[in-house]
Amino acid sequence: MVEVLFIFGLAVAVFVGFNIGGSSTGVAFGPAVGSNTIGKLAAAALMTTFALLGGATVGTEVIETMGGQIVPSGQFTLLASVTILFFVGLALLVSNLFGVPASTSMTAVGAIAGLGVASGTIDWEVMGRIVSWWLVAPIVAFWLSAVVGRYLYPHLAARIVFETDGPETSRRERVGQVLVVAIGCYMAFSAGASNVANAVAPLVGSGSLELYPGVLLAGGAIGLGAFTIARRTLDTVGNDLTELPILAALIVETVSATIISLLSAAGIPASLAVSATMCVVGLGWGRATRTTTLADAAEAAVSGAAATSDEGGVSVNALAADHEPADPDGGEPADVPAIGEEDPESATTAADLFNPAATGRVVMLWILTPSISAVASYLVFQYAL
Repeated sequence: MVEVLFIFGLAVAVFVGFNIGGSSTGVAFGPAVGSNTIGKLAAAALMTTFALLGGATVGTEVIETMGGQIVPSGQFTLLASVTILFFVGLALLVSNLFGVPASTSMTAVGAIAGLGVASGTIDWEVMGRIVSWWLVAPIVAFWLSAVVGRYLYPHLAARIVFETDGPETSRRERVGQVLVVAIGCYMAFSAGASNVANAVAPLVGSGSLELYPGVLLAGGAIGLGAFTIARRTLDTVGNDLTELPILAALIVETVSATIISLLSAAGIPASLAVSATMCVVGLGWGRATRTTTLADAAEAAVSGAAATSDEGGVSVNALAADHEPADPDGGEPADVPAIGEEDPESATTAADLFNPAATGRVVMLWILTPSISAVASYLVFQYAL
């Protein structure tokens, strides 16, 4: 019976890692593949390598937290570990059914918390610290991205080229190509650091798997997903960049990956998807606010009037159209309008950056999924196991 449970646990762990690789590869390397900088096989190889590196370094801190600090490691019997992994796999199923990137980290922590409450062994101090960062990280992601969008984004867009149209590659285009691959590798590292624990932390905590064999198992499963089902997500993300230009995607990846890597190094399991989404919203908001100065906005806030420059208003469509360099072959970049002087119409030529109703549905599921996981886990461990 024990051997059957262990094999089933390994199968669920591989399933979790496989799906993580399938979804994260498109997010990390979609811009690089979409701009024809690298191919899908190269993207899968880089994803596998850097996800494994992230899991084997800072990711071990997250495994330690989830495998023995929220509840004592002694609570992770093999049956309990398999049950928790089942809830993580169920979250991935819900995510696929609703088309929403549910947080496997938050779901796994919810399931572990349910075990801890049922057994009376949960460390509320550790749990409180984790939940606090769940609240703080999206806020930090929003404001960092908003600052970049308001003050840096148009200058970067005017100076970096990501796609090569001519027979020769200019210096700015080469810089863009290096950046798009390097940031993809960084995102893969962050994905491995935060997600390897989701696949194997309960098994490591139970003693059924040693730490680094567990990391290798999860990393291999992520790689399997990267080489197989990720080909579809690479097509989707790489070829549908009209609403989120390559530069915007790279900024989102850099900010969200940095936040999650730092939290992972501190042993905090956090959601890369939540931080990335808040980066998108913050970047769009910051980019849109370039049409008005802070003084005008403050004056409008006092008077209750809409803060605008000239005739237009602030819109979140602002990332839809990148500034084109004056000379993609290496000439001087285009002049960037000063804050308050930018034409609002130049930033609103495409569809909305995000849909408020869709965003609300995503946020609701992010809250609902770990909550359901925690309650269901508690009921299972309290009354069934």
